[in-house]
Amino acid sequence: MWIDKLGLISHATVQTLDMVFIACLFAVVFGLPLGVFLFVTRNPYLFKRPLMHSVLGFFVNMLRSIPFIILLVAITPFTRLIVGTSIGTTAAMVPLAISAIPFFARLVESAISEVPVGLVEASLAMGATVLQIVRKVLIPEARSPIIKAVTLTLITLVGYSAMAGAIGGGGLGNVAIMYGYERFEIHIMIMTVLVLIAMVQVFQWLGDWMAKII
Repeated sequence: MWIDKLGLISHATVQTLDMVFIACLFAVVFGLPLGVFLFVTRNPYLFKRPLMHSVLGFFVNMLRSIPFIILLVAITPFTRLIVGTSIGTTAAMVPLAISAIPFFARLVESAISEVPVGLVEASLAMGATVLQIVRKVLIPEARSPIIKAVTLTLITLVGYSAMAGAIGGGGLGNVAIMYGYERFEIHIMIMTVLVLIAMVQVFQWLGDWMAKII
């Protein structure tokens, strides 16, 4: 019996990791350039476009303001259009990615804002273009905060993935609801919570370590 339960937990853990890492990958691929663009369009030394920044910032804030559980249900037709289903681990990746992109973009914007303005001014004085400043000054100088932003995004996605499990998204959240709550198997609930805690601790430790060595 315990072997079956451990197998169930391990399978759910793999599903959760799949959801979290793939959603985080999309967040980095799309959120990094979005965060950079948000920064350069408000920076007077680079590509200041107040109207463009305001419009883009409005949509980013709008997506961030929607609670994940509501977003999960609201975009069900879009999820079904993209992956062909609205239930399961693959389906949960769509709302996870959509929620993570604006979240990570704002973290990137904040990380790049920490780069000393003197470096930007010096680069402009040497004739560097905006794209060169982004590629060779802003992102390299903000590597450590960006890694911390990735870590925070991963940890946030762990919590979101558990919520996705509540409505059939798979993973540890689904196991906790189906077995721990509906069947009153408290030991399953405790095991899922311990695995989630361990997952977050490992992500935090790895993120801090990578940020430190870089």
